[in-house]
Amino acid sequence: MALSPAPAPGRPTGPSIAHSPGRPSGTAAVAPRAARPMELPPVHGALLCVALPALAVCAEHGQLTGEGPEGVYAAGRRLLSRCVLRVAGREPVPLQGRMAAPDRAVFLGVLRVPGDTGPDPGLTVERTRSADGTERITLRSAAARPLRLPVEIALGTDLADLGAVASGRSLPELTASVHGTGLRWTGEGRAVAVTADPPPMDSLAAAGVLRWEADVAPGGAFTVRLRVRDDSTSRSPGPSGAAAGRPGGHLLADARAEGDDPRAGELLRVSVEDLRALLQRDPSHPADVHLAAGVPWRCGPVTAEALWAARMALPLGTRLAVTTLRALGRAQLGGSGPGSGRIPGPLRDAGPHLPPRCTGTEATLAFPVVLAEARRWGLPAADLEELLPVAERCLDWLRRATGGDGLVPDPGPAGPWRTETQAHAHRAALLGADLLDGCGRPGGDALRERAWTLRERFRREFWLDDRAGGRPAVSRERDGRSGRHLGGWAAHLLDTGLLGGGRYAQGLLDRVQTEQVARLLGAPALDSGWGLRGLGAKEPGYNPFGHRAGAVRVHETAVAVAGLAAAGHEKEAASLLRGLLDASEAFSYRLPEMFAGEQRTAGGRPVPHPAACRPAAVAAAGAVHALLALAGIRPDAPGRSVSTHPLRSAPLGAIRFSGLVVAGEPFAVRVGRLGLGMVEEAAEGLQLGV
Repeated sequence: MALSPAPAPGRPTGPSIAHSPGRPSGTAAVAPRAARPMELPPVHGALLCVALPALAVCAEHGQLTGEGPEGVYAAGRRLLSRCVLRVAGREPVPLQGRMAAPDRAVFLGVLRVPGDTGPDPGLTVERTRSADGTERITLRSAAARPLRLPVEIALGTDLADLGAVASGRSLPELTASVHGTGLRWTGEGRAVAVTADPPPMDSLAAAGVLRWEADVAPGGAFTVRLRVRDDSTSRSPGPSGAAAGRPGGHLLADARAEGDDPRAGELLRVSVEDLRALLQRDPSHPADVHLAAGVPWRCGPVTAEALWAARMALPLGTRLAVTTLRALGRAQLGGSGPGSGRIPGPLRDAGPHLPPRCTGTEATLAFPVVLAEARRWGLPAADLEELLPVAERCLDWLRRATGGDGLVPDPGPAGPWRTETQAHAHRAALLGADLLDGCGRPGGDALRERAWTLRERFRREFWLDDRAGGRPAVSRERDGRSGRHLGGWAAHLLDTGLLGGGRYAQGLLDRVQTEQVARLLGAPALDSGWGLRGLGAKEPGYNPFGHRAGAVRVHETAVAVAGLAAAGHEKEAASLLRGLLDASEAFSYRLPEMFAGEQRTAGGRPVPHPAACRPAAVAAAGAVHALLALAGIRPDAPGRSVSTHPLRSAPLGAIRFSGLVVAGEPFAVRVGRLGLGMVEEAAEGLQLGV
């Protein structure tokens, strides 16, 4: 059964909190307004336990102090803001805080006990906190005598919305009441309770304190378990309701990597785990699951970024792509007006030299691309039949949007005409034509004609010649002026899309221009040594912390790695891949959506961005995408074939990928130190090629 288009502009599909919030652009004819800047609380040093809709933001010391964004959240509501442990009237000395799993953090501290004569602490304090607020606190004694220790846990909550926390608006803590084996708070129609096991000896509601007397034998331990529970009776259906819960099923395969560089396996493992942690249900259609754009600030409705992430995660199975496409398809505009077939989306920051871009245009152009490539990876026929009408309406919108000049304006008819948008449109036209042909639907030839017109005009008007070999313009204005500012956006020119028979679609650039873009992407102005800058270091307006003004964005770095590899520019691809892998090690393999574009120096480390989401969907999926460029897997499930085109330079040495999915069956491939690929596991009947 096909999805039906929305009869009128739907809700904005952007995240509830974003780096550059703007007005949703339900109709392309409205000019954008300048977005108001938002100063987000820093989270770069926090440990984020994620199992959406549950989330815990913890400092490395393990105490929840109520400062900034610290706390336990469910569906964007802070259930617990304070959880401070004291033993014998003192807080433990924090020694270590680390992630044990995407949804769990472990903290270690120590205390000297009364009677200790030397500097060695006799009491170890271990805390394990989960995303849902469940916590285990264990005191272990190395003292030579029995200890009786007063243990006190101070609890509090403001039941603040994450939006209020992000804006820095402080709310007073609510007054607690004693409830069962713990405390309970109520406010604004909501209620939350914390229960303790064993039950406390004393509960002080006014102070929000639970107390125990812990008897600990030499070498013994005392453990308290806390559980946070949302007791609200007026919860509306949505992520916090029972129907929303954690997504079930096996949406993403257990991909693994092993080889000469063990860091590749760690990055792949952590990235897949983070993608699973970011999965959330569509509130109005709980059977459908999509990725949150990023934690903690971007856990709203499905976005274009969720679709790009699902595309890069296709080697882990097609199911996530299906549910993400379905969720976006429900927002598609119906009717017969100029916006018909378009997927609405909010405006987002585009850097210092361009007005905000429309994520709805991006999602509309990505939809047929993701569906076409999912078909190559083995999309079931029933899912293809359901989603194809939505893709056709997206392609109808593309035909109208290009008009007579062959270009797609963004965000409105007055332009500008961005190079990145033209790359998305050209890819959508060619892969859309391939999709229509493969499904026996008309319109493929007309789309290829549109792509040819766009390609010819782009090569004439968007390429700027200079003594250094030239560069693509970032945009063109209505008056013919071209933007010369070079940035990571150029990577999208190399992302041409996968066709049948293991072929990539033709790109907007000719061979000479492609070689020049490869050189530019590999030059120090863009390659920071840790990844690709959003804006070149020599460009006006460069800011190493700018979202699209110089920070390293993992998504664009991954697109560049894969695009350079596919175009045969292995040196530049390998340099960016090694830099990204080195950066991931510094971030404990949980890559943020972006980090500072500071130039790499000997002995240096990548500098975090204080407000970047971590984990983030496009960063985790981008890591998968970049690593798999080593093997160059090109499936064609409808044609019953799969080929590999590995990097001949084998920049990470020998590597083996397993647990992938092609044509619905497990797939494994090995790349040797000489850059030769060998398929070791594949669906029966697939023709293998290299």
